[in-house]
Amino acid sequence: MTSRPDLLFLAHRVPYPPDKGDRIRTFHLLKMLTQHAKVHLAALADEPVPDETRRVLDGICERVTIAPLGGGRWLRGLGSLIRGNSISEGVFRSSELARTLKSWSAETPFRAALASASSVAPYLCIGGLAKVPAVIDLVDVDSQKWFDYAATSSIPRSWLYRLEGRRLRRTERAISSWAEAVTLVSDAEAGLFRDIAPQAHIQAATNGVDLDYYRPDAIPNPNVAELARECVFVGAFDYRPNVDAAVWFVREIWPEVRRRQPAARFRLVGRNPAKVVRQLAGVPGVEVLGTVPDVRPFLRSAAVVVAPLRIARGLQNKVLEALAMGNAVVASPQALAGFRSDVPAVKAVNPQEWSDAICRLLTNADERCRLGEQGRAFAEAHHDWKCCLEPFHELLGLVGPDMST
Repeated sequence: MTSRPDLLFLAHRVPYPPDKGDRIRTFHLLKMLTQHAKVHLAALADEPVPDETRRVLDGICERVTIAPLGGGRWLRGLGSLIRGNSISEGVFRSSELARTLKSWSAETPFRAALASASSVAPYLCIGGLAKVPAVIDLVDVDSQKWFDYAATSSIPRSWLYRLEGRRLRRTERAISSWAEAVTLVSDAEAGLFRDIAPQAHIQAATNGVDLDYYRPDAIPNPNVAELARECVFVGAFDYRPNVDAAVWFVREIWPEVRRRQPAARFRLVGRNPAKVVRQLAGVPGVEVLGTVPDVRPFLRSAAVVVAPLRIARGLQNKVLEALAMGNAVVASPQALAGFRSDVPAVKAVNPQEWSDAICRLLTNADERCRLGEQGRAFAEAHHDWKCCLEPFHELLGLVGPDMST
């Protein structure tokens, strides 16, 4: 007799809809796992959960629990900081989720457990879960992000960010001492974590992209005259690295681009733009569009997609989606660090390189076409989700669609 094994999947944020970076990875990982195991999903929620989300998750999982973090999460974070722990540990602490997991562990013989981030990994030490083989999908080295924030901030924020980085690094080292394996999204992140925890079992598992959804012919051809002048930056504009990138680009790069290409237009497309981002709409040639139902038409109409990130960890989905859509991409070294060295994107470091690259592409349709074709081929060759998630099969003991008990 054969049956699929029981697997616990613990997510720090509800993994649906897959409309932002962390949800994209966790949702595709969840879909893959449900093909091989009976998945018991436990997730935290920092915003209201629509009925449609619950229906989708209930339809593919053995059972689902969603614990709201509530409005007091930042007070819990402050309390955690005062007690000598990280803010993140307090923010993601839920007594409701802890009780549910303790009950589940008593009822269900889990073959393995997977946690989607360091912030929820401690739950896997609750009750009987401590004996379950666990894989922690760190994705990025989160502690390094806070050190990066500290390096670009002034006191007192720099002090707070550095403290959070040190305490998260302590947590990351502790996780590596008991987890069966730790996964990260790129070789660069895996290499960094090896320096932090050389004794850990570390595996790189890169992100994929939905190649059927993000494809050039999914959206009708744009007006050629519009295409020849449009630059686009896609991202969540309430996220600090994207906010910093947008402001820096408009202040340092865009004036020279407009001087050389007066008809050029720059569009910021993404959810919840912060006030400082909304104010960029007052700059000539800049449009702040905010949340849109579908980013693909804006990628399709862009001559150049830019990713001017100065702070970045892991692999940037915004770059990967643009490559899959056949866009010419200009990006910072930080935005490309998670990719293979042969990624077909133009790397720009200083303002002169940025303005030169953008103006050249705005006026050179042949180069745009060549980069776009290479980008699509690169995405197909290296970022198909079916291949990207294969490391989890072995790490979690999932070999085929049915497992012997």
